[in-house]
Amino acid sequence: MDETLISTINKLQDALAPLGGGSSSPVDLPQITVVGSQSSGKSSVLENIVGRDFLPRGTGIVTRRPLVLQLINKRGTNSNSDNSLIDIKSIDADGKKSENNVEEWGEFLHLPGKKFYNFDEIRNEIIRETDSKTGDKGISPVPINLRIYSPHVLTLTLVDLPGLTKVPVGDQPKDIERQIKDMIMKFISKPNAIILSVNAANTDLANSDGLKLAREVDPEGTRTIGVLTKVDLMDQGTDVIDILAGRVIPLRLGYVPVINRGQKDIEGKKTIRGALEDERKFFENHPSYRPKAHYCGTPYLAKKLNSILLHHIKQTLPDIKMRIETALKKYQNELQALGPEIADSPNSIVLSVITDFCKDYNGILDGETKDITSLELSGGARLSFVFHEIFKNGVNALDPFDQIKDSDIRTIMYNSSGSAPSLFVGTEAFEVLVKQQIKRFEDPSVRCITLIFDELVRILSQILSQPEYARYPGLKEQISQIFIQFLREAVLPTNAFVTDIIKAEETYINTAHPDLLKGSHAMAMVQEKLHPTPQVQVDSKTGKVIPQKSPTVSSSAASTISQDEDKQSFFSGFFSSKNKKRLAAMEPPPPILRASGAMSERETMETEVIKLLIQSYFNIVKRTVSDIIPKSIMLKLIVRSKQDIQKVLLEKLYGNTDLDSLVKENDLTVARRKECVKMVQVLKHANDIVSSV
Repeated sequence: MDETLISTINKLQDALAPLGGGSSSPVDLPQITVVGSQSSGKSSVLENIVGRDFLPRGTGIVTRRPLVLQLINKRGTNSNSDNSLIDIKSIDADGKKSENNVEEWGEFLHLPGKKFYNFDEIRNEIIRETDSKTGDKGISPVPINLRIYSPHVLTLTLVDLPGLTKVPVGDQPKDIERQIKDMIMKFISKPNAIILSVNAANTDLANSDGLKLAREVDPEGTRTIGVLTKVDLMDQGTDVIDILAGRVIPLRLGYVPVINRGQKDIEGKKTIRGALEDERKFFENHPSYRPKAHYCGTPYLAKKLNSILLHHIKQTLPDIKMRIETALKKYQNELQALGPEIADSPNSIVLSVITDFCKDYNGILDGETKDITSLELSGGARLSFVFHEIFKNGVNALDPFDQIKDSDIRTIMYNSSGSAPSLFVGTEAFEVLVKQQIKRFEDPSVRCITLIFDELVRILSQILSQPEYARYPGLKEQISQIFIQFLREAVLPTNAFVTDIIKAEETYINTAHPDLLKGSHAMAMVQEKLHPTPQVQVDSKTGKVIPQKSPTVSSSAASTISQDEDKQSFFSGFFSSKNKKRLAAMEPPPPILRASGAMSERETMETEVIKLLIQSYFNIVKRTVSDIIPKSIMLKLIVRSKQDIQKVLLEKLYGNTDLDSLVKENDLTVARRKECVKMVQVLKHANDIVSSV
C-alpha cells in the first residue's frame, strides 16, 4: 500500500507535468523540495541517495531548472528483500552497471519509452535539456522529470532546485539572485511541500541561506527537515550534537548528518559505494555520534524521507482528490462556455448569438436571469427604481409657489380683468398661473427618459461582458452599435410622446375635475383662515356657555370702516404711500406698473383662494404625471426595444456583406480554449489516477 501511494503521486506528477509545475497547476502535490546554497552539497546528497553519479557538476550555477527526481524501488531477483536501507553492497565497484544488467535505469518524461542504462548519458541529457530551455546561463522554472528504477533505492520523490547564489558570475543575469529566490519560493511556499534544507555543518547554521528561506514559509519548522553536510570537515573537538538535539534552530522533523564525497574524492574516482561505507564507519567510530550512529548517514536520511513522504501523502490524498475534481469541473464548465471550435456557417452563428442576446435582454428586464444577486439591484429592478424613486421624488419636489409670488397673482388678476375690474375671482388668472406650473413637469419627464436610456445601455454592457460574447469581438461590437443606435432612434418618439402628454395637461385645464377644490370651499377656507370662528367655552360645572370678551364693532364703527374702504381706489394697493402725491398731481402712469404695497383684505382673500386652487390642481396633475409618464416610457421605449430589437439586429447583421469577419473568433478565446482543452485532458488523467487508489 505504501509503495502504491508514492507511485500514485509519481503518476500524478507525470500527468500534471505538462502544466509546468508552477502556479498554473491547480493541484499542490506532496513532494520533497531540496534547497541550499551552491556550496552546501545538495547534488552529492541526492547522488548518495540514488547511489549513482548522474547530476551535472561544475562551477557556478549547474542546476538551472528544477529536477523532479522520482525514485522507484524495483525489486529484482538479486535485490535485498528488505528495502529499508540503501543496499550499498550491491552497487558495482566502478559505480556503473554492466550492459547485461537491466535492473537499474532512468527515464525522462520528455523522452517517453527511452531507457538510459548508462548514468553518464542521463547527466548529458539533463545538460542538453536544460540548455534547450535556458541557453548557456539562464534559468527556467519549467521542471525536468527524471524517473530512476533501481532495487537499491527507496521509493521517493524529490525536487532538486537551483542553489542559492549571491553575486552573478560571468555572463549570468544581474538579477540572478532574485530569479533563483523567486523560483525556489514558488516551490517551497506550497503547503504540501516538504522542505529538505541542505546546510554545511562547518558554517554557522544561523547564516544558512536554505534555512532562512525555509523559515520564511515555514516559521514553525513543521515541514522542514535539515541535512547537515561536511560533518567530517568540522574543527576538531566540535560536533553537531546541539543542532541534532534541537538546541540551536529546532525543526519538528529534525536534522540528519551525512558525509558526501569531496571534490578531491570525485576527481579521484571514489565510488559512491566507497563513500557510503566511509560514511558509516565515520559515524560508528566518532565518539560524539557513536551512540546514535543508526540515526546518521545517507541510508537513514533516505528511510526518514520515505517515511515522511508516505505520512504526508496519506494526510493530503483526500484533499488532492477533491481539488482535482473541483478544477476539472471548473475547466469543463469554462470550456463549455467558450463553445466548440467554429464549425457552423456564419449565418447560423449570427442567428444563434442574436437569439441568445435577445433572450438575455428580455430575461434581465423581466427578472428571469439565472444570475440574480442579493448584493445589488440590477436590470428591470433598476428601471423600477428610476420610475418609483428618482422620477417620483423629482416630480414631488416641484412646488408651484417657489416661482409664483403674491405680487404675480395680483398682477395677473388685474390683467385678466381687462378695463373693467372683476367683481369675482376669475378663472383666467387661475388658468394662466397653473399652465405656467404644469409646463415644469416636462423637464423631469424628459430627464427620466434619459435615465432609462442609460439603464438600458447598462444592461447591454452587462450582457456583452459575459464570456460567450467575447468569443466574436466583431459581432459583439456590431450588436452594441446597432442596439445603442436603435435606442437613440426610439428615444425621439418617446420624447415627443411624453412632451405631448405634458402639453395636453397644459392645454386643457379641467376645472370640472372631481378632485379639484371647489371655489366656494376655497373661499370658506380662506375666510376661516382670515377670520377664525371664536371657540365656544362651556362651564364644566354648570354646563352653560361662557360669554367671550371680545371687542364688538358698533354700527357707527362699521360704517366708518366701510367709508374708508370706499375711499380707496381699486388700484390703490398697487402703489405705496410715496406715490400718492404723483397721483394727486395727475401725472401719467410710469411705463411699467408693478404691484407693490400692502394688499387690501379683498386682494388678500382672492390671492389666497387662487393659491389654494392652484395647489389643488397642481397636485392632480402631479399624480397624473407620476403615473402616466412611466407607462409612456415603458410603452414607447422599453417594450418596443423588447419586441423589435431581434428584428432590427437580424435586418442589420444579415445584410452585412462581410459576415466572415464578424464571426472571427477572438485570439484570446482561441488560446483559452486550447488551454482549457489541455487542462481538461490533464485533469481527467489525474482524476483517473487518484480514483484508482
